[in-house]
Amino acid sequence: MSELADTVNEAVERSRGEEGDGPARPRTRWNLNAVVAISVAITATFTALCNVKKGNVVQAMARAQARGVDAWGYYQAKGTKLNIAESALDGLRIQRETMPGLSVDGRALIDRKIGEYTEKVQRYDVEKGEIKRTAEGFQQDYERLDARHDQFDMAEALTSIAVALFGITALTQKKRLLYLAWAFAAIGVVLGLAGFLGLGLHPDFLARALG
Repeated sequence: MSELADTVNEAVERSRGEEGDGPARPRTRWNLNAVVAISVAITATFTALCNVKKGNVVQAMARAQARGVDAWGYYQAKGTKLNIAESALDGLRIQRETMPGLSVDGRALIDRKIGEYTEKVQRYDVEKGEIKRTAEGFQQDYERLDARHDQFDMAEALTSIAVALFGITALTQKKRLLYLAWAFAAIGVVLGLAGFLGLGLHPDFLARALG
């Protein structure tokens, strides 16, 4: 992008030199180059800001993904504990029902263990649900950040096209190209602002094309 900006600046300087060396040229040509240079400066600056913000979003995505992986691992571990507790509870219940000759103390011990494992099963089940919601929350955070990442990607692509068109405009002096460049830049700025503000603007067809 810096090379394109340099091309634009060179075209502007060349145009100014031509105006000083030869007969007076129409002011509209220099005005067009000035507009192009200003447009490039604004567009390139906005693109740089989007790139910085996208880097921060990528770091946040990595953190959300890592936390999500840890949470799902914890969820699976808690599920394993739950299965072990349920198996132990079932075994104690079977033991109590199939051993009618148990002493009073033995039956009381089994009943106490059944109560303890019943409490564990209930607690593990509740904790498992809480961990699942936490893991899903990290996953939702990742998806939300990924959508913002797409917005910045699309904004950078469109503003880069705009800068390229500005460069061609400076060389060819075609105003139609300037209007087209402005259109690309405007769409890119809108998507970039949506990324900065966390808005839900997300052209799926463009994201798929760049994906």
